[in-house]
Amino acid sequence: MSTPSRTAGNGQIQFGVFFQGVNHTTVWRDPESGSQTDFESFRRVAQTAERGLFTAFFLGEGLRLREHLGRIHELDVAGRPDAQTALAALAAVTTNIGLVATQNTTYNDPADLAHRLSSLDLLSGGRAAWNIVTTDNAWTGANFRRGGFLAHEDRYIRAEAFVQTAKAIWDSWADGAIAGSRGSRRWLAEDGITSVRRKDASFDVEITGRLPRSGQHHPVLFQAGDSPDGRDFAVRNADVIFSRHAGLEEAKKFREDIVARTLKAGRPADDVKIFPGQEFILAPTAKEAEEKHQWVRERQVGPQTAIAFLEQFWGRTLSEYDPDGPLPGVDPVVDVTDPTRGNAFHGKNARELAAEWRAEAKEKGQSIRQFVSGRAQLNGRGLVGSYDDVADLLAEYAHSGAVDGFNITPWIVPSGLDDIVNELVPRLQDRGVYRTEYGGTTLRENLGLRAPLSHRSGSLASVGTNENEEVA
Repeated sequence: MSTPSRTAGNGQIQFGVFFQGVNHTTVWRDPESGSQTDFESFRRVAQTAERGLFTAFFLGEGLRLREHLGRIHELDVAGRPDAQTALAALAAVTTNIGLVATQNTTYNDPADLAHRLSSLDLLSGGRAAWNIVTTDNAWTGANFRRGGFLAHEDRYIRAEAFVQTAKAIWDSWADGAIAGSRGSRRWLAEDGITSVRRKDASFDVEITGRLPRSGQHHPVLFQAGDSPDGRDFAVRNADVIFSRHAGLEEAKKFREDIVARTLKAGRPADDVKIFPGQEFILAPTAKEAEEKHQWVRERQVGPQTAIAFLEQFWGRTLSEYDPDGPLPGVDPVVDVTDPTRGNAFHGKNARELAAEWRAEAKEKGQSIRQFVSGRAQLNGRGLVGSYDDVADLLAEYAHSGAVDGFNITPWIVPSGLDDIVNELVPRLQDRGVYRTEYGGTTLRENLGLRAPLSHRSGSLASVGTNENEEVA
């Protein structure tokens, strides 16, 4: 397997697609919108992305249905199929695109998850990836009868031990473990597999891995934590960071921070890819793109959705307020917001936030609906413009080295990538900043990554261990 090196600012941009499922970014009421759970929607999005030479197809994980003021949030939740099950099905109808599954280190077992991820990696021909996430809140844990059992400050300690254990399991099969020809005396080389033993504060594991390595050695590792601890965890463990810093200047600052942390962790400065999440709204002309942008926003954030968005922070019903009127003058009835609608709503100082929002909306002359429409987006306004203007902007991103690519959230499925693949990608190729063919057969190759950390001399494979841990 070739593992080409790369540098930040190599003049190229890549795309991934994030199939989120129904939420406030998805125009699910439109007649063109397809199912958020039928396989046909997943298939069409993945195959369209592969036709556009996208690097990866990404699925999130839903460990509990979102709630609103103590009830299931009926405005935007459909539930999500198990990510690895969906990706296994997509592996059979795609050839090159990477398959990324969000999987939680709090509510999984490292031996079981390592096996399932390596199964997807092997069956897909080396295209699997794991987006590592942590959860510590009691609301999610209640679905697993583990409510609040993990302290917030311990979430990355467990995650690090989990990842290192999974890597050890994947690496327990030697490169030459399997016979290279049918003329060999035995299928499995003597001493081709070693057992893994780990005992620490997080795990007590003794296991022999059940599968050989794929063509990319083991699944690519993604991570999206943005706290200082999350960033440090990423540079010690991950190959790719999903970032929320999509604006050009903001992305440059984020890159600088990640490079500094990467060097401090003992890795090459260019060793971690950065893919911000972003929404694209495109049209033939700038005027048409602005009109389309307004159309999309009006349908993403209807009157009910706008009120419900504020209710999550106020902690009370606000149905008496006009969505086209000013923000509520009353204070929230909660001090800190809860996680029942997802991480974007979790852990905010409600009263301070309400005061800031009222002042901002008043200064801008915004109604509730107008304010929420701007606030609720993944990364602000998104990339809005004509095909040519956005292609020029992305060329600037590519040459600046601020990002390696974008993880695109379609505002409608399954057709949300069509204009990107049909109109934007060819323009990027004309500008020389987008691939014209896949660079290899594995996700690691197509990302331009080096070998996994545990396969390098002087690797960081033992990072996170201490004198009380046993790893063999």
